[in-house]
Amino acid sequence: MLVYNETFIVDDAIVDQWLPWIKKNHIDSIMALGTFDSYKVLTVLDSPNEGITYCIQYYTDAVERYSEFYYKHMEQLHQDHNKQFEERFALFHTLMETIDEI
Repeated sequence: MLVYNETFIVDDAIVDQWLPWIKKNHIDSIMALGTFDSYKVLTVLDSPNEGITYCIQYYTDAVERYSEFYYKHMEQLHQDHNKQFEERFALFHTLMETIDEI
């Protein structure tokens, strides 16, 4: 299983706007592409950063599906997010693979 993780560190002042927007616009747009099977939204409870840290994890079973998302759609989706919340957040993303789980 592949996990594409987006970590957002969000300014406290915009969280009430950001969280509904990210769910309705960003996540819904990504899931509508059909490249991921499911997702989770998490918040980091012990973050050393200022603001609130959220992780959104998207799950897929094939690197080809992730690659389609990455090369065809990710940049535009992140630009849309940047337009909405410019300079009020930090973002980094990673791709992980499940090695073992119970």
